[in-house]
Amino acid sequence: MKILGIAASASKSSSNYYLLKAIEDLLSSPDEMKVIEGLEDFELFSPLRLEKGVPSNILDFKQHVLEADLVLIATPEYTHNIPAVLKNMLEWCTASGEFAQKAVLPITFTPHEPRGKYAMISLLGSLQTMKAKIETQLPLYKTDVHILDHQIELPEDIREIIETAINLYR
Repeated sequence: MKILGIAASASKSSSNYYLLKAIEDLLSSPDEMKVIEGLEDFELFSPLRLEKGVPSNILDFKQHVLEADLVLIATPEYTHNIPAVLKNMLEWCTASGEFAQKAVLPITFTPHEPRGKYAMISLLGSLQTMKAKIETQLPLYKTDVHILDHQIELPEDIREIIETAINLYR
């Protein structure tokens, strides 16, 4: 299975990026996963910019989405919502339909419970509007994992939860 991981933070090398890298390490060898960060480099979406043509970095991103069998979106919560960079990325993909019928596993990764709740609601609303296929969702917390020098170690119970969630899409 070809999996695309999208680190949806506005910070380069965020904990959401390292979570996706830990998931990549967890996957079995037949799976191929690519983790993307850098949504903050996308131009701000507007209909006028769309008419002028989609920038090459966004075209490359859209191609990665189209080629993936499953997209994992790992997002923090900013002011009870998804980060603006994630919303902007979704705006670039709305009219062109890259997420239509695309299998997506939304993940919130926040410091502790109950944070992430509103980001998940917002992300699910956008993905459902775009007609993405969502089998489940994962609210994960930094208190559930071990973080040392930006490396995330997934405890066995969290590994099982993630593997079970991904297997729903196989």
